[in-house]
Amino acid sequence: MSHQYESYDICVVGAGHAGCEAALAAARLGFETVMFTVSMDSVALMPCNPNIGGSSKGHLVREIDALGGEMGKNIDKTYIQSKMLNKSKGPAVYSLRAQADKQDYTRSMRKVVENTDHLTLKQAEVTKILTEDGKVTGVETFSGAVYPCRAVVLCTGVYLKSRCVYGDVSNYTGPNGLSAANHLSDSLRELGIELYRFKTGTPARIDKRSIDFSKMEEQKGDENIVPFSFTNKPEDIEREQVSCWLTYTNEETHKIIQDNLDRSPLYSGNIQGTGPRYCPSIEDKVVRFADKNRHQVFIEPEGNYTNEMYIGGMSSSLPEDVQYAMYRSVPGLEHAKIVRNAYAIEYDCINPMQLKPSLEFKKIEGLFSGGQFNGSSGYEEAAAQGLIAGINAARKLSQKEPLILDRSQAYIGVLIDDLVTKETHEPYRMMTSRAEYRLLLRQDNADVRLTPLGYEIGLIDQERYDGFLEKQRQVKEEIERVSQIHLGANAKVNAILEKYQSTPLQSGATMAELIKRPELKYEYFAEVDTERPVLTADVIEQVNIQLKYDGYIKRQLKQVEQFKKMENKKIPADINYDDVYSLRLEAKQKLNQIRPESVGQASRISGVSPADISVLLVYLGQK
Repeated sequence: MSHQYESYDICVVGAGHAGCEAALAAARLGFETVMFTVSMDSVALMPCNPNIGGSSKGHLVREIDALGGEMGKNIDKTYIQSKMLNKSKGPAVYSLRAQADKQDYTRSMRKVVENTDHLTLKQAEVTKILTEDGKVTGVETFSGAVYPCRAVVLCTGVYLKSRCVYGDVSNYTGPNGLSAANHLSDSLRELGIELYRFKTGTPARIDKRSIDFSKMEEQKGDENIVPFSFTNKPEDIEREQVSCWLTYTNEETHKIIQDNLDRSPLYSGNIQGTGPRYCPSIEDKVVRFADKNRHQVFIEPEGNYTNEMYIGGMSSSLPEDVQYAMYRSVPGLEHAKIVRNAYAIEYDCINPMQLKPSLEFKKIEGLFSGGQFNGSSGYEEAAAQGLIAGINAARKLSQKEPLILDRSQAYIGVLIDDLVTKETHEPYRMMTSRAEYRLLLRQDNADVRLTPLGYEIGLIDQERYDGFLEKQRQVKEEIERVSQIHLGANAKVNAILEKYQSTPLQSGATMAELIKRPELKYEYFAEVDTERPVLTADVIEQVNIQLKYDGYIKRQLKQVEQFKKMENKKIPADINYDDVYSLRLEAKQKLNQIRPESVGQASRISGVSPADISVLLVYLGQK
């Protein structure tokens, strides 16, 4: 028997990283929002790795922050170690990564959620999406309660019909033993939504007291902290950091795994779900990279108030006895005591090609979806999609155009375009190599790219926007100033150049020209530049990068112009590709299925060739 309860503008289903961003965005834009969770203890839960950011994922977090999302602020409050990765390479691939205190991260995010106006958090399992004439009208929970609403954002993560597996042990629960959501999948199928079965995994947690750290390499955090959130200054979030540790598997580890592969549910057929290619289990690595005699293993603390250590790089679904043998073969883990066994988790998710670039379902008006449910993996990918889905649900109710970031604007644009355009047969993971314009999409300039948009949407307040404009003014003025300062070929200047192994000057040069040399930096010229203003570290970083990479940046901007031309060529919504003469059969099928919104999107569909695009352009030109 169903009963009707209070109605809302927007219902968010799931309170993980995607759900939190979606619900916060919708509520901050003034819409009455309710967020449902199967357990109040799972708000912004980190069921797997204890960190935020990392290669390319750090870019996503800074973009979320630049648009007005919460993840960056939350990790700044709760990190226990912070590190900028890839510092030996160029700034395009610098990626910020921080270890989180897991419990603190969850508590802190829940506090923000519970104290946000227009947002209600509710523990209940949503079992049905209610629709009328192809439009969302509400949701129904397990108890029969009906909550009418005008839009729904699905952020179910790994909870739909989830099953945790190791060896021949199979447990029908969500991560960490939390309840699975067993009913919603059937309701989605009834609505004609195509579901996939994916899997991901997690390693064991080991008691810190049973680890011999003397056999491992200590990995410390950075001395100079770079905050994730553009609202924070480094000095405001500095704190004592904890260490991580590095060790390696060896041939004995690999032999134990190979001898027991027949007992792994991945290979015995007990797991049908498709696993992530770029974050494989240790048994997967040993099989696929048989020529490698060792793999890195990172020992990472799960928080300040627990002895649980996360064994990064050794996720597994092997039986318990094999897990003990395997972990104990690793240097430093000879006497390891397992607190939580490693396991794989299988769950229902969607084929994301059913979504528009706005993350709204093509078939069902007002139904949006974000996060791991869209076939991606990772907290950061989830949060990014949740934010966009929440913004677009709110914009739909305001009768505004959706926010669609393109591939030249943001990693978020690359992520969503890949999901909705390219076929995803395994959990999708963001990587810097997926972004064609990565020199423009750096983590340091996410605010330049996206904060004006966040302000326009209504998630960035005036004070923050004014601060952003002031920073841009300082960068511009300082670049102009150093471009006009002429340094002579004198002893003082040449002494600086020699100090940094740079060729001495024969005749004068501007300071900007010298900063462009790879081995030199703006900071090195302080003693010969008496007029310089007092600038913050992030402004100085922009001066250095914009001067050094000026030529490359201009070249990439030219490529973006070409890309934009194709993106701006919109395709009529009512086009029937069967009428487009000379299109190959496969192209017709794919284009009719995906229904791309622009010629640019059409060109990225697998099975649509450059020749097909030429034919399509001619057809559109005639129309």
